[in-house]
Amino acid sequence: MKHFISLNDLPNFEQTLALAKQLKANPYAHETAGKRKTLGLLFFNPSLRTRLSTQKAAQNLGFNTIVMNFSNEAWALEFEDGTEMRGIRSEHVREAAAVVSQYCDMVAIRAFASLNNKEQDEAEIVLNSFAKYASIPVINMESATGHPLQSLADALTLEEHATPHRPKVVLSWAPHPKALPHAVGNSFTQMMQLRDADYVIANPEGYELDPKITKNIPIVHNQEEALAGADFIYAKNWCSYSQYGEVLRTDAEWMLTLEKMALTNNAKFMHCLPIRRNIVAADVVLDGPNSLVIEQANNRTFAAQAVLKTLLDHA
Repeated sequence: MKHFISLNDLPNFEQTLALAKQLKANPYAHETAGKRKTLGLLFFNPSLRTRLSTQKAAQNLGFNTIVMNFSNEAWALEFEDGTEMRGIRSEHVREAAAVVSQYCDMVAIRAFASLNNKEQDEAEIVLNSFAKYASIPVINMESATGHPLQSLADALTLEEHATPHRPKVVLSWAPHPKALPHAVGNSFTQMMQLRDADYVIANPEGYELDPKITKNIPIVHNQEEALAGADFIYAKNWCSYSQYGEVLRTDAEWMLTLEKMALTNNAKFMHCLPIRRNIVAADVVLDGPNSLVIEQANNRTFAAQAVLKTLLDHA
């Protein structure tokens, strides 16, 4: 495995998930695997869980970590080849990636979608440019179109709360005042295609995810119909894909409430965080006994640790 850009880069998803479970049981089982190695973490966008969990994961393996916020600590990067750099961008990614490769043994990058240009976002210019010009493994800490570390943590959470029957898992769109990217929904959907479950996506018309990702997964436009009998509800907002970047509605009709959760099979509630309380989900749902959101956040460490260990093993 040269890079970890998406779940598809894993040599074996089930083995990586099993490794994450083992590492959660014994986080220091491989505490010298990264000894005298350095993981660089480059953030083009804000982070809480991703930043802290990835650093902790690296340190559990013996890595040194270097963190840099490109939004206010670095030269603005140019990603286009052949351009005359007369604008505000002072450094080209060719040099930046090569220099980072001298200082680090791996680099993890977080760079959100602009939500202004679908083609540019789907080209994953930041992540793919570093993968092209760096001589070290590149790890996706959330990109324009994917958040595979989150989805691996989600898979671990589902595994820990496995049902005695084939579970019904629903990814439900929820309202939000801002336009949000598709990364979490995309990666959760890709992960669920690797699981033995009845998986359904519920969203209002106009909010369908990229059909190249959802493929033949059932998409339901009636939230209550989708929730009926579900074992797990994953609430998440995303902007329109067909009318790219647009917010088509902000009303509370799709908010997850206790009354809606009562339609389920005593379902567990999931969300990647951060979450807008009483907009995406009601307090009583978030704070209730079936909420797994804090467990999901905890599992981010062991998902990242499993990916780092797998990269070390395949170096």
